[in-house]
Amino acid sequence: MRRTLPVLVAAALILTITADAFGAGYATRTLKQGSTGSDVRALQRYLDQAGYDTSADGQFGPATRRSVMSFESAEQRTVNGAASRGEQRIAQARASAAGGEDEPTEAPTEAAYIGSDGLAVAPSTAPEEVKSIIEAGNAIATKPYKYGGGHSRWNDSGYDCSGSISYVLHAAGLLNRALDSTGFMSWGEPGRGSWITIRTNPGHAYLIVAGLRFDTSARRQTGTRWSEQMRSARGFRGRHPDGL
Repeated sequence: MRRTLPVLVAAALILTITADAFGAGYATRTLKQGSTGSDVRALQRYLDQAGYDTSADGQFGPATRRSVMSFESAEQRTVNGAASRGEQRIAQARASAAGGEDEPTEAPTEAAYIGSDGLAVAPSTAPEEVKSIIEAGNAIATKPYKYGGGHSRWNDSGYDCSGSISYVLHAAGLLNRALDSTGFMSWGEPGRGSWITIRTNPGHAYLIVAGLRFDTSARRQTGTRWSEQMRSARGFRGRHPDGL
């Protein structure tokens, strides 16, 4: 009995600590490496929505610590990788400003792919708007980067990042006039779309359509604006056309 009682007490203490951690309300405690629980999951979700690529698994590990440190640096907070209650509330506010929940309502049933010629092939199940975007993207995929290209006229000798996106959205009947990357930050609906997502900040914008990235920066690696490789969404706001 003397041996059993301490074991039972220790087990009860562990269960209590675990329950407290998983039941902790958001922004009621400092979260740091080793923390677990629903509040950790919420923080991870807010960080990801705010543009700091983070997996929401409820475990505060090294990857989450790196995201927190990037967030702290951007917010000019003390960079220590531990999310204080105040920082958690700021992360929540930044996620809300970025468009709240950033999950697709419906995933594409089939992804596009890049052919041997470096051009994209649209899935047969894609909406007509998606097929039109991919067709228009192929038309300018290898055209050079040109600052301001695609803004004063649709058919241009080259296109910058937002001009490229404007061109393909216009071809799909989704945009009447060209926008710069700042303009795209308030265009359409907030968050990630099911088929189309624009990632944008004041300095750059790129498009994800049917699982492919359409991005001027991809030309350095692929020779075209198309890439099957995603890039970090950290620092970018997600927007999408209504219903897509």
